[in-house]
Amino acid sequence: MKKSLVLLLSIVIALSMALGAAAFAEDAEYPKTVSHALGETVLETRPERVATIGWGNLDVPLALGVAPVGVSKTTYGSADANGLFYWTNEAFAKLGVDEPNVFDDTDGLDFEAINNAEPDVILAVYSGITAEDYEQLSEIAPTVGYTKEAWATTWQDMTRDNAVALGLEEEADALVEEISALIAEKAAGYPEIQGLTAAYCYFDVSNLSSFFVYMPKDPRASYLIDLGLTLPENIRALDDGSFFFMTVSSENIDVLNDLDLIVAWGDTQTLDVFQADPLLSQIPAVQRGSVVFLDTDSTLISASCTPTPLSIPATIDEYLALIAEAAANLQ
Repeated sequence: MKKSLVLLLSIVIALSMALGAAAFAEDAEYPKTVSHALGETVLETRPERVATIGWGNLDVPLALGVAPVGVSKTTYGSADANGLFYWTNEAFAKLGVDEPNVFDDTDGLDFEAINNAEPDVILAVYSGITAEDYEQLSEIAPTVGYTKEAWATTWQDMTRDNAVALGLEEEADALVEEISALIAEKAAGYPEIQGLTAAYCYFDVSNLSSFFVYMPKDPRASYLIDLGLTLPENIRALDDGSFFFMTVSSENIDVLNDLDLIVAWGDTQTLDVFQADPLLSQIPAVQRGSVVFLDTDSTLISASCTPTPLSIPATIDEYLALIAEAAANLQ
């Protein structure tokens, strides 16, 4: 990691620790009730032992100066040996935790491991837990689910909604403003991509009969908008409210025709597959090569799928550089 990135992360964590410590010094209003899509969670006292499940949630308390007693293992992208991303491990280390307690819930929630962590609260704001999962988790500790719908939580909402249970609402607002300012500053360095149309898609190269397009309520799509890109109205119109992405038949591939850029999983070889396909090859962005490919074994794909207050500072330079590289093919 570059020294400048290390310094930036150090500043973010140091500031967050100071904010978190100050908040814990002054007890918030407890008991409090936190409302979410799965019900209402009552917290009798300020939680001290925080567990998180799902993607990204663990970075929120860490960024606010609170080290979770248990977190979910990473199930995609390139992680460290303990199953966490490097920016998460660095945040744990700065809070004095060298060996985080990691739940391996690759094949489903490990309720026993979560229970053994003895949490006071379980944060699952960005997750896809079911009503049944929620009931089982709630038997272990008060659990805070997603506010609107499964997996449809932007990084800003994930930060603020997780912070409510911790009594750190003001600190979370400040953190969101700080990261938003960082995004604006970094994106301003790439004026050539501002206002370009783009969509985050998923293509299975073994079966190109359909593909996914992520909607603005999904964090990967909303992050592109944060960076100054725009999602065309014809793609927004695909959203029928049923899920955070829409499945589109390749027969309707023309919905991608007006895109300047496509962001997708894959690499340069994937572009060859696209350009050889009878339908995908007709997309102007594919013809130009103005496609941002994210390697499935990289940390960047993880950070772009689940942007957090920790992953954004760690990877935004690399992400913007890739977007700009693809945008150069527009000329």
